[in-house]
Amino acid sequence: MPALRPDDSLHHQYLDFLRIRVISGASLKGLRIVLDCANGAAYQLGPELFSALGCDLVSIGAEPDGRNINAGCGSLHLEKLQQRVPAERAAFGVAFDGDADRALFVSANGSVINGDGVLLAVARYLKSQNKLPGNRVVATSMSNLGLERILARENISLARTNVGDRYVLEEMLKSGNVLGGEQSGHVIFLDDSPAGDGLLTAVKIASLIALQGSLDSLVSGFKDYPQTIVNVKVKSKPPLDSIPEVVRALSEANASLGENGRIVLRYSGTEQLARVMVEAEHDSDVQRFSHSIATALRSSIGA
Repeated sequence: MPALRPDDSLHHQYLDFLRIRVISGASLKGLRIVLDCANGAAYQLGPELFSALGCDLVSIGAEPDGRNINAGCGSLHLEKLQQRVPAERAAFGVAFDGDADRALFVSANGSVINGDGVLLAVARYLKSQNKLPGNRVVATSMSNLGLERILARENISLARTNVGDRYVLEEMLKSGNVLGGEQSGHVIFLDDSPAGDGLLTAVKIASLIALQGSLDSLVSGFKDYPQTIVNVKVKSKPPLDSIPEVVRALSEANASLGENGRIVLRYSGTEQLARVMVEAEHDSDVQRFSHSIATALRSSIGA
């Protein structure tokens, strides 16, 4: 069996693919950006890409040693990027995760913009260009209610799927939608690729900033509703609607919240956990109802 050899042409083909994904009319020349490459897969390609596009670049988290991937850097640790972007007077910062399929952003003033913000910014642009089929975006059950509300005000509907990019892609393919993603920063631009790609996401957001102004302005009006997730260890996983205590707690919470909140209750697919996600206009409601539902779970099936 022949030995595997690296093919440098793949590196260049990928960068060529990304370079031509800059939105038409946008010039990134001179755009000051801070890249946090998480000491991972983007450490070389990220700086090469944005340097080739003419950006004024500052790179951090770009010195992997085989052990420091995601260590105090990247999308899991945004604190350094939040400090560095204003200090460098950069237009924005982007943080990749270790394998660079996700990207989270920091605006010029240090505010974090997650995947929900990316979906909003891109959906607004695509709609303005009549390139958003059905005026519809696909996200998961974890995307914030605030995203759904602001999209609705702009006559854009939000379809929700189970958590996982595979479910987002399935819905996009089924319904003919071109934009979908997760709050975590995993975004799919189906006209460009069926895969989530943090570098591609960064190119799109950089393009919009070059075309339309600051990152904060791209997500103006977006209000994140308070949200919490409580994990409850369970000894078994019966259907949740078969547990009277849980049904009662859930019904009381839904009746009280009405249209001003949202509850997602599900089992983990890999662990003996039930996950309680509650979001609402007021943090007091989030804390109250997440506690009551978690308590009902512990008393009935808690480990």
